[in-house]
This record gives sequence, structure tokens and C-alpha cells, in this order.
Amino acid sequence: MIITPDFIKIEIKNQDYEISLHADDERIAEDLTINELEYALLDCEIIEHYSDDPRGVSCLALGYSTDSIPIHIVCGKTSSNHLFIITVYIPKMPRWKNPHTRNKLRR
Repeated sequence: MIITPDFIKIEIKNQDYEISLHADDERIAEDLTINELEYALLDCEIIEHYSDDPRGVSCLALGYSTDSIPIHIVCGKTSSNHLFIITVYIPKMPRWKNPHTRNKLRR
């Protein structure tokens, strides 16, 4: 079953989520607060679904901070079926052309 923006919104509103140490480290490295992360997830869109992820079904959500900074959040589910934040980052070149579009890197 895929992860939906409605599921994410409910989990954030109910504070029924976990954040991985990796995601928290990345959040801090990107100078984002927990409040900004929650704000972005309350009105996010799913831009990629990862049904074959070895960690379980996951997705890439795009939301914006209160300052309109795009934030990518990879989300999964815990064993108790709650939101699990796997990683967090601000999409940038060269990997991303814009918040919605991956850049095709040359090899």
C-alpha cells in the first residue's frame, strides 16, 4: 500500500511519527527545524513512490518551509504503521533541476 499525503498529514498532526538519526542529522546539516519539517509535511505532495524499497514501501515527499524553501522528505512506515522519516534534504543542483525534476547526470 502506498503512502499518501493524507496519511502523512494525519501522522504529523497526531505527532505519531519517528525520525531516523540520519534524517535528524541531515535536517540539522540543512539548518531546518522540526517545526519547518512538520510544516512542510502538513501540505506535501508525493513526487516519487518506492514500492521496491528493501526497508518497505516508501516515498519522496516535497513540501515547503515557512520561508518557501523546498524540502524533500523520504517517508516510510514503522512496524506499528506510523510515519517514519528516513531522510531530509533540500533539493539542489547538480542532482535536481528543480524541486520536482531530477537532473540527468552524465557518466
